[in-house]
Amino acid sequence: MKSLFDTSAHTELLERIENIQENSIPLWGEMNAAKMFAHCCGPLKVSLGKLELEKPNFMMKFMLSFFRTSLYDDKPWKKGLPTTKEYKITQDTNFGNSKKELIDLINEFHAKKDQTTWPVHPYFGSFTPEQWGMMQYKHLDHHFTQFGV
Repeated sequence: MKSLFDTSAHTELLERIENIQENSIPLWGEMNAAKMFAHCCGPLKVSLGKLELEKPNFMMKFMLSFFRTSLYDDKPWKKGLPTTKEYKITQDTNFGNSKKELIDLINEFHAKKDQTTWPVHPYFGSFTPEQWGMMQYKHLDHHFTQFGV
């Protein structure tokens, strides 16, 4: 699995972003490009300690534990998976602002490639730096693929 910490993967994702236009049509799902960019900011903010997610109850945390490795393995995610409420973008979003914020967060995350201590994920627990990098790449790849890039 590629990692957002890898320079080549970082460059690849930034190039793919440039191929998504405001009027790009998703191959699946309901988000437009601006909302997708805003949505993709959420997991990056969590990893950077800029967004706190509501902690799940014991039963939900137990159920989520079965999906933990799917966050960073080589299998593509299914289309239309549910997302946590903090990542749902319900209001109109400015394309340019969302795109810039996402690029800034991608760059900030990549710049921390040598960081060894990361926040504990409220749903899934502790991750190694390698797992954080793979998760971020996989999430961005999933949504950029959603827009055909």
